[in-house]
Amino acid sequence: LFKVEYSKMVSVLAKLFGIHHIEVAEDLVSETFLAATETWKEKGIPDNPTAWLYAVAKNKAKDLFKRNDLFRDKVKENYKASLPEADSINEIAIDLSNKNIKDSQLQMMFAICDPIIPQEAQIGLSLRILCGFGIEEIANAFLSNKETINKRLFRAKEKLKTNQVKMEIPSSHQIDEHLDTVLKTIYLLFNEGYHSSSQNEVIRQSLCYEAMRLNILLIENDLTNRPFVNALMSLMCFHSSRLPARKNAEGELVLYNEQNKDLWNVDLIANGTFYMNRAAKGNVISKYHFEAAIAYWHTQNDSDEKWESILQYYNRLLQIEYSPIAALNRTYALSKSKGKKEAIAEALKLKLDKSPHYHSLLSYLYQPSDMDLAMAHLQIAFSYAKTAGDKTIIQNKILALKNNPTGS
Repeated sequence: LFKVEYSKMVSVLAKLFGIHHIEVAEDLVSETFLAATETWKEKGIPDNPTAWLYAVAKNKAKDLFKRNDLFRDKVKENYKASLPEADSINEIAIDLSNKNIKDSQLQMMFAICDPIIPQEAQIGLSLRILCGFGIEEIANAFLSNKETINKRLFRAKEKLKTNQVKMEIPSSHQIDEHLDTVLKTIYLLFNEGYHSSSQNEVIRQSLCYEAMRLNILLIENDLTNRPFVNALMSLMCFHSSRLPARKNAEGELVLYNEQNKDLWNVDLIANGTFYMNRAAKGNVISKYHFEAAIAYWHTQNDSDEKWESILQYYNRLLQIEYSPIAALNRTYALSKSKGKKEAIAEALKLKLDKSPHYHSLLSYLYQPSDMDLAMAHLQIAFSYAKTAGDKTIIQNKILALKNNPTGS
């Protein structure tokens, strides 16, 4: 209940108080849930717990306004730092309707994703305010500690205050630029879960699903329901469909070509196709379109068409936005489509000498033509691997190569 309702109530109250009073909104909602914990323990859970929470939050907000008005009367110099003045406490509109909740969450999303805030802080604020994650959960997701996360969030909130960021949906001629920042944050949030080094499976998958939930808020609003928003949703559906197969019983990462396809979620694949078709409308194409197309083909059975299609989509993606990871993945697709010899020539041009993934790819490409070189690249890959998961995968490859030195 906390996960579902916390972000809704904080967003509505922050909109009412002003985002520079976001901590007041957070405290008030936390007090509401504390009251629920104490009251429900004694009297039992009410028939409609959500309505109970909303009623208590409204009363606490009105009490806050009363105290604030008294303070305003007695300490005039603090007027600018106080909450908005209320002519009549009983007439304060604390609108917790479904429409205002969604609008408030959407406005909060744009405020949190303001370019003045570093990307890591954007993700942290999104997890805290829009997803209801606790500080310890966020620290777990970032492989950090509570003190570091608290400082990061505090600095981000101070930037919101200092720069007087408003909770609002940008005007129609600014929406695409601001949407781009919001989508980057959502995608980074998704990647924190999908490629996370955290051993906490619940946290890892929750990050992915929360990113998808935030993306749905954009799709449900006519102003933000753009083709590239649907393309990102499609991409996340396709990737999420393979989440159950990406780790084995010991929690170790399972590479794509070794995954049990029976574990793939066919409903999410169908949803990905649905949003990909919606993304095809209009005449604007984004990197998310190409990444979604690549992810779609990864859910299909092996064929010449599959790997040739993936290769061509990587070619177009790299023209829009170059990244070393995309270049590596393109080289793998090239090996599947055109053969390893051609792929080796392309791989050597990348010169990503300190990347463990680069050396792992070269090891794969040199098998079975040069097994000594393949082993050498695996050993280099291990020396550059930073996460326990990467080290385990490379160790397993080294062991497999030792057991099969000819690659037959």
